[in-house]
Amino acid sequence: MAAIDPVTLDLVDFLNASPTAFHAVDEAKRRLKEAGFVQISEREQWEIEEGGKYFFTRNHSTIIAFAIGKKYVAGNGFSIVGAHTDSPCLKVKPVSKVTKGGYLQVGVQTYGGGLWHTWFDRDLTVAGRVIVKESKGGNVSYSHRLVRVNEPIMRIPTLAIHLDRNVNTDGFKFNAQGHLAPMLATSVKAEIQKLAEESDPTESKDKKNTDKKKHHSLLLQRIANEASCEPEEICDFELQLCDTQPSIVAGAMKEFIFSGRLDNLCMSFCSLKALIDSTSVEGSLDDEPSVRMVALFDHEEVGSDSAQGAGSPVMIDALSRITHFFSASSTKVLEKAIQRSFLVSADMAHALHPNYMDKHEDNHQPKMHGGLVIKHNANQRYATNAVTSFIFREIAEKHQLPVQDFVVRNDMACGSTIGPILASGIGIRTVDVGAPQLSMHSIREMCAVDDVKYSYEHFKAFYNEFSVLDAKIKFSCSLTGLRR
Repeated sequence: MAAIDPVTLDLVDFLNASPTAFHAVDEAKRRLKEAGFVQISEREQWEIEEGGKYFFTRNHSTIIAFAIGKKYVAGNGFSIVGAHTDSPCLKVKPVSKVTKGGYLQVGVQTYGGGLWHTWFDRDLTVAGRVIVKESKGGNVSYSHRLVRVNEPIMRIPTLAIHLDRNVNTDGFKFNAQGHLAPMLATSVKAEIQKLAEESDPTESKDKKNTDKKKHHSLLLQRIANEASCEPEEICDFELQLCDTQPSIVAGAMKEFIFSGRLDNLCMSFCSLKALIDSTSVEGSLDDEPSVRMVALFDHEEVGSDSAQGAGSPVMIDALSRITHFFSASSTKVLEKAIQRSFLVSADMAHALHPNYMDKHEDNHQPKMHGGLVIKHNANQRYATNAVTSFIFREIAEKHQLPVQDFVVRNDMACGSTIGPILASGIGIRTVDVGAPQLSMHSIREMCAVDDVKYSYEHFKAFYNEFSVLDAKIKFSCSLTGLRR
């Protein structure tokens, strides 16, 4: 059995460090800083230079990193790979305290289009960000802290088959409002804990009364422990449920990755690592005339319409600030840069399922180990066209990397990505691609290790070679049609 590729092992580490979009961005920041990228702020004046490497975050859940070629001048293009940091999940409600039937439960709301039945009978925990009040020397400030309870503290149990005799014939049916609330504890055990706290003279009045707030005191205490604060110092939070089973390399031949959040942390990781590695070798930016960029957005799973989603101005803001920093004139220089730019919209693709072969048409059946899938849709659910597809294939052919094609069946609905949003909002040439996977939007997904390596190598080659390749492509229109 062959040794596991280091890129695959690195992806597994990234996945295990990233239970939420906030954690994924934090892990990306750590890796970028180790590679010499400098953090800048959208709130401040930028000081950047040719050959420099930088990144900024928005809402701690979207991150954009870029490396400026040493031969860059204002008006030159951007080589961009875009992906997203969020995945379907169950998020804790603003008022989550539910007590029913002798149990303490946590109210949750569905985020994105998840396969919610896969969340039943899993060992669950919580992770996310907390806003904490800090008091030092009479001064009050507020901090953002990431939290993650590393052990299972919740579960959504299914109903016994004796009470649902037709479940195997009629299918598992549930109500998202009434049946998805996880169990945190029993009321009896919680009451014993409460009495113990009340008998402890060291417990403050505020701390003893936390169970009268919007959330169970047991949950608040666990969160406070992770945030290194007292429960009463928690001002607010954004938490989601997470599976506690770690991401692993699996299969009889160790050819798969079993994990949650492969859609789309797999593409986020591959694009991030490609940018870092394509700019870390000495002299790698010496002859580069463009800006290499990775953009990892939040909220793709719910439409991207937020201050930090792909539908926000964050991308055009970044392109504009970089371009105009190096330009003495603001006339049409950004427009010229956009027309010289290229976006790879990277989002996981649907692999052919052997038990549901009829869900793919015969000529478009993406296979695992088959390389990145180029996604096409005549109704513009994907932004790929002949030119952008050709460019991406040329890079693959040069490096002998496999590629595949996907078109959804005419009698099925097609999903979408950040590609059409950015292509229409900015006017940038775009190709939609993704590595093939199974169990998309399940709590536990799977993909092939070979496709992780292919994706990383393809994105890295794109960063290294797009500027040279684009300079060779000359398309013009004539009365007789398109000619090269």
